[in-house]
Amino acid sequence: MTQFNGFTEKDFDVFKIDGLEDRMSALKSQVSPKLESIAEELAPVLTSLTGDEMHVHVAKHARRTTNPPNDTWAALASSKRGYKKLPHFQIGLWESHIFIWFAMIYESPIKEDYAQVLKKHQEEVREHIPADFVWSKDHTKPGAIPNKDLNEDEFTQLLDRLQSVKKAEILCGIHIDRNDVILKDRDAFLNKCEETFNTLSYLYQLTKEIG
Repeated sequence: MTQFNGFTEKDFDVFKIDGLEDRMSALKSQVSPKLESIAEELAPVLTSLTGDEMHVHVAKHARRTTNPPNDTWAALASSKRGYKKLPHFQIGLWESHIFIWFAMIYESPIKEDYAQVLKKHQEEVREHIPADFVWSKDHTKPGAIPNKDLNEDEFTQLLDRLQSVKKAEILCGIHIDRNDVILKDRDAFLNKCEETFNTLSYLYQLTKEIG
């Protein structure tokens, strides 16, 4: 397996390559091996934090037939068979930034129940998640909202949407700008991932309150 030694400009510029085939080829040869290496290193850490054995899944973008992907990732989940239906963790990148997430995406059959659990612990959740962490309601878009910029009503609306809208999702974590020096430093980046997952494991543990 490719050893991860930091990200380069070239990794982010993959998303400037035109055409599905050419971009996928560059992703598979250049970016996916790095993400897999990072996830393999972090799997034991997440296994320890969550109490569930974590398995690595690298995004294959298999459903794409025309448009090339604008982001890519490696996911860690408690099943060898897949991750999309499960609460999981992701490390990935858009052209502009790296993301490190806890994710409950629209395929999850427990997302409505999870929304209720988050509402029950809403005050605690807001206190636990650092101000500079971000929330997203759609993993297919690069934008996200800092925790400090969400008022209580807006956060409740996010949870209401998760509970009632079929395609709704919730993701929480951090964004790191592509120019941040931490991305060039293997150890510093892996430490940042560990630190972030340590915080986000709280959101994962809340899924265990679902019957």
